[in-house]
Amino acid sequence: MRYQPRLCSSAACGLRFPVAEGSELGASCPLCGAPTHFVGEPYETHEIRSTRVPSGPPIQALLDNVRSLQNVGSIFRAADGAGVEHLHLGGFTPTPDHPKLVKTALGAEASVAWTRHADPLAAATELAAAGLRLWAIEGGPGSRDIFELLADVGGPQDPGIVLVLGHEVSGVDPRILALCERIARIPMAGTKGSLNVSVAFGVAAYLLRHGPGVVVT
Repeated sequence: MRYQPRLCSSAACGLRFPVAEGSELGASCPLCGAPTHFVGEPYETHEIRSTRVPSGPPIQALLDNVRSLQNVGSIFRAADGAGVEHLHLGGFTPTPDHPKLVKTALGAEASVAWTRHADPLAAATELAAAGLRLWAIEGGPGSRDIFELLADVGGPQDPGIVLVLGHEVSGVDPRILALCERIARIPMAGTKGSLNVSVAFGVAAYLLRHGPGVVVT
């Protein structure tokens, strides 16, 4: 696909934005309504795929009542990119059956296996009983910097880690936290205390699958 920028003719606005080459979309400025015109040369977008082989363990995730369709869709997309094996959608976490989630996941919902669980605690209990290591991505008492925990991460032969993420406001159910081997927090250098849940998932998933310092056993 080739794209070309359009420029708003209003000096007071000056919005510049891309459309498909030759498209009549955006002929009127979406901000101020003034006419726009094509500027610059058309360009192509390119998808570059990495061939890096993950050195970390298999990863699954359990979403404990993550409510936002956009967040869950973004988690599907990050899971596809990081090579996460399975998403367990607990409680009222939306599933790919919802069309708005699919708009955010952009096809990743078809490549990442998922299961819906009415009771996230029961799902966590089953995953732990199967020998998987539950790691909650959460702050608060008992949490440790995720970068300090990399020495506890195995390689591809590790049984696997289940990243547990909770409700955007209330967090992970304390009964599920009690089943977790580790509670990992992502360090924050700014004024906010935590990341958006989908961003936190992406950071943790990529770090454990590909990050420097992962011990290969």
